[in-house]
Amino acid sequence: MKVLLLKEPKDKDSGPDPYVKELGLCGFEATLIPVLSFEFTSLESLFEKLSHPECYGGLIFTSPRALEAIKICLKEKSKNEAWSKSLKQRWNPKPVYVVGKATASLVEEIGLIPQGEKSGNAEKLAEYICSREKPNSPALLFPCGALKREVLPTVLREKGVPLESLTVYQTTQHMDLQESLSSYFSQQGIPASIVFFSPSGVRFCLQHIQKLSGDFLNRIKFAAIGPTTAEAMEAAGIPVSCTAQSPTPRDLAAGIQKALHLQNC
Repeated sequence: MKVLLLKEPKDKDSGPDPYVKELGLCGFEATLIPVLSFEFTSLESLFEKLSHPECYGGLIFTSPRALEAIKICLKEKSKNEAWSKSLKQRWNPKPVYVVGKATASLVEEIGLIPQGEKSGNAEKLAEYICSREKPNSPALLFPCGALKREVLPTVLREKGVPLESLTVYQTTQHMDLQESLSSYFSQQGIPASIVFFSPSGVRFCLQHIQKLSGDFLNRIKFAAIGPTTAEAMEAAGIPVSCTAQSPTPRDLAAGIQKALHLQNC
């Protein structure tokens, strides 16, 4: 059975994509199609803020892209040296809040210790943060995307937890998306399941998928990586057959198997 994953492949240097691998173990033939492109911005301002850990109570990351922005900064020799020699150690006593394992692993790669990774979405992470932060303490630095949802900032503001947001990337449609989708459907046919990984993916892909699927659209089991994406799918009129219990390859594979009424792998 074929599964179409609407996400970019994991960095080739780190081995096979874990979603493709896990679904393969369950007997699925999974294909990745990149949906989004990212343009990084305000990198000088980002590193300037990272250079003053004494001004902040900690960090918040709700997207792997925000960590990519930091890694781009650290490619510059002088900044990498400053980070390795002192900044990393000065940030380490402070909490680094994250959503999901993918973001947590990237935090670890830059030498920091993540917490809150089991939250799974911005709402639960906001609750987690508020249970640990005192009102009117130093602001938490939140590098984020231009399309960030306002749930986390709103909850923290209501609880009196100071937050300083900085937009470090813009999200656009991948330039090859339409061609990639057309090629997939013409060569592979209609997949048993299609997985959305973000609200932006829903916005950029839905019209193309509806057109390419035609009368077979209702045969496809649509899956969401998490509740935020599921909400975007429902708002767009897509029946959500399953939402991964947590945003991990194993939970997604289990959800798809259940939706397709197959035995567990």
